[in-house]
This record gives sequence, structure tokens and C-alpha cells, in this order.
Amino acid sequence: MQNPGVEYFAQNDLPFLRSFDTAIIVNACGSSIDEYVELCKILNTLDIDGVELNLSCPNVKEGCMAFGNTYEGVKKVTEEVRKVLDKPLFVKLTPNVTDIASIAKAVEDAGADGVSLINTLLGMKIDIDKKRPVLANNTGGLSGPAIKPVAVRMVYQVSQAVNIPILGMGGIVNGDDAIEFMLAGAQAISIGAGNFIDPYTSVKTVIGIEDYMKKYNIDDINNIVGTVQMN
Repeated sequence: MQNPGVEYFAQNDLPFLRSFDTAIIVNACGSSIDEYVELCKILNTLDIDGVELNLSCPNVKEGCMAFGNTYEGVKKVTEEVRKVLDKPLFVKLTPNVTDIASIAKAVEDAGADGVSLINTLLGMKIDIDKKRPVLANNTGGLSGPAIKPVAVRMVYQVSQAVNIPILGMGGIVNGDDAIEFMLAGAQAISIGAGNFIDPYTSVKTVIGIEDYMKKYNIDDINNIVGTVQMN
């Protein structure tokens, strides 16, 4: 996740972002608990509205495992960040685990304000002529509509296990997709890959949500959150 770093962000990007009437939530990643803590110490001093802790990054000190793979790992890094961060804290989880609900419970137990899910699924593409993986890292993150059914399922499972808000993401490209996530238990949704396909995806999604509300005479979108009726 190459980027210019938090100092550059604070000096150059943040003033531009603050010129718009919108909330600013910074996605923070690191390669060790110490890095996460130091980064969030700095973010805590900035004029931002919250932090999304990305725990799918490699943890070099723990043998290149991801922080987000175990209850203990998630709880530890979240607890340490919570000690230095007064701003709202969301924790973004990897779907590449056996039990997503228990990992999300670690986020809640560590004092975070909410959980973001899902991050990308681990995938691979092979060049059949060169007989080598296309990506230099051999594997990479699969995003977009292909992962939506997995994301919706995990949002539902987590909604049954925790009482903190869920930010749902993973393949949302229209209003119908967003409604699915909300019915499954997400209080809010996030659009990523869809914006690369169509820069107006977010706008169209909002319109789609409004159309759904009109169709079913819904006054408050929050009233549908977690209302899916299982068979």
C-alpha cells in the first residue's frame, strides 16, 4: 500500500479534503503494532473525523502473518491503538479467516466503535503463456461484484455476534446492493472498486436507495437495518 505517508497527507491532502463538506475517515495500516500506534498518535492530532484501522496488512514481526487472522491479534492491536486514539475507530477485517464473527467480537471487546467488512478475498491469476502468476506478489486481493455474496453473508454473521455498528463493503455498485447489506445488518455502506468502473457509482447508489424507500414507503433507512427474514 505505497503512499507518501502521514506527514505528507497532513500537509498536502488534508487541507484539500477539508475544503469539502464531508466526513474524513483515514484508513491506517502498518507492519507492526508499534507502527499502528505511532501512526494513530499522529492522526489523533489531525482535523479528521475518524480512523479505519486496516488489519489486513502484513505483520512482519509475527512472521508475515496478518493481524486480522486471530482473535488475539485483532484484540491486541485494537487495544493499543484505542489507548492513543480519541477519535471514532473502525477496524477493517479480512474475510480470509475461518470464523469472521469471533474476529469481529475481538474488535468490540477491544473498545472499537465499529467494524468494517469485508476487505478483499485472496486470489491469484496465472499467465498461461509465461506459466507465472500475473502479480509480482503471486497473490492479491479480489474485489468488486464477485465478492458481494461472501460480504453480505459475513455482514449478517457479524451482526448476530456484535452490538457495534457495521460498515458493509464488498462489490456494491448500485442501490439494490446497498439495500442487501443493510438488510443483512450494515448501518452504513462503502463503495470502492465500483468507483473505478463508473465515477458516478456512489451517486447512482444513493438514488437507488431513495427509490427503494419510495417504493416501500420507508421514512427512515435505519428501519430496515438487520431486518432480513431468514428461511
